[in-house]
Amino acid sequence: MHPTQPDPVPAPTPEFKQRPAAKPPSEFERTVRQMAAMTDAAAHPRKPFQARGSFIKRCDGCRMPRDFCICGFRTPVTTQAEFWVLMHREELNKPTNTARLIGDTLPSSRVFMWQRNAPSEALLALLQDERYQPFVIFPDDQPDYQHRVVAYDQAREAQTARIPVFILLDGTWRQARRMFRKSPYLDHLPVLPVRSSRKTLYRLRKPASEAHLCTAEVGIALLEMAGETRAAQVLQHYFQVFNEGYAAARKQTPASWSESMQWLSEQASHPVDD
Repeated sequence: MHPTQPDPVPAPTPEFKQRPAAKPPSEFERTVRQMAAMTDAAAHPRKPFQARGSFIKRCDGCRMPRDFCICGFRTPVTTQAEFWVLMHREELNKPTNTARLIGDTLPSSRVFMWQRNAPSEALLALLQDERYQPFVIFPDDQPDYQHRVVAYDQAREAQTARIPVFILLDGTWRQARRMFRKSPYLDHLPVLPVRSSRKTLYRLRKPASEAHLCTAEVGIALLEMAGETRAAQVLQHYFQVFNEGYAAARKQTPASWSESMQWLSEQASHPVDD
């Protein structure tokens, strides 16, 4: 006979499970805030810009309402592919912006504020750097740029020594289309559409269609396309925790400990780079 085993200790209820400690802002987040501060000072010299919900006390690391902080679940991952985010100025102050989730997860990500008449000199220099193979991420739904549309695997066949770069136009769909049309310094680059059967899970802004993915969801699809499986999983779970946190904040109820929270906590204990 096997010795009698003691009764297992009941697991803590989801609401009271120990959460990871908060973290300072990522480099990506710090850059976004610097750009926002410069833009606000120039455009609003007398009264600083106030985004919706600016009265809420927010965590300094993740910009979530302080009682619903998620930055403790941030799990950086190293990848070959990089993201360069061209962010519309109206996104800079929005804590609901999901490009930040990409920057939090992939430390190699870069962010630049989109300006029609004064593009970033740093971005222009990077576009000339032969180490990189940049793609503009955009739908292939108009005939006038079909000659630029490529398939990822075919485009990478003879370029494996170069670093693939996904350039994301971060704004509303209307803003992104304007950014695409009004950025001549991107006109020589191949256009890579995201073809995905997934439907958006983003609920903080109403999309025109369930097929319109938010920036983080586009990032997940691109990582999957590039074979960066673990990074895609990390970003997917982090995005889920972000959604859960905002859903709980809206109801003003504690966010239950979820599968994504558990998964990310386990990754922090066993970090493995792609």
